[in-house]
Amino acid sequence: MQYYTKRGDQGNTNIITGRTVRKDATRVEAYGTIDELNSLIGLIVSQVDGENLELKDELLMIQHFLFDCGTDLAVPDEKIPYKITEEEIKFLEQRIDYYTPIPVEVDKFIIPGGSPVASLMQLARAVTRRAERRIVTFINEEEKTNRQVQIFVNRLSDYFFALGRVVNHNEGIKEPLYERGGTVFHESFKTADKIIKKED
Repeated sequence: MQYYTKRGDQGNTNIITGRTVRKDATRVEAYGTIDELNSLIGLIVSQVDGENLELKDELLMIQHFLFDCGTDLAVPDEKIPYKITEEEIKFLEQRIDYYTPIPVEVDKFIIPGGSPVASLMQLARAVTRRAERRIVTFINEEEKTNRQVQIFVNRLSDYFFALGRVVNHNEGIKEPLYERGGTVFHESFKTADKIIKKED
């Protein structure tokens, strides 16, 4: 297997059917962002341990689903059967419903953070949203594609949000909550100001 072919040196690439498109085409942007997300999940899987170890197999399954998403986005005009269906979407919904009641309910926005793995989950959520935006742009060009992928990716961002909360819960870490009007910042500023004056 040769890793480089030089076929893309002019800024073009071939999709599954052999059709040549630009590397910055909206189709390529869509499945390229899915690939980025899949790589991020690979990083998360490598960091999961302890109380969250059981999540590894599920995240690996998500990686396979994302590979299917990329394949579907790369296929024009249903040249081969699509892979993502309502079944994969229902799987995500079931997992979200399972995870949602585990951490304590909050009535404020959650600032991304907490444990390293939970923080990576929230980063994955943000990248998932970007992938969704790329897919929407692609679909709005009226390209024929598997629209189930868009729904799947939309659910996936909620999945990562729920999972990030569960990871913090499992590790006994309190989630940082958004304080309206920057209360946290102002209090931190006052504390820092007192320390500076004391040192002076």
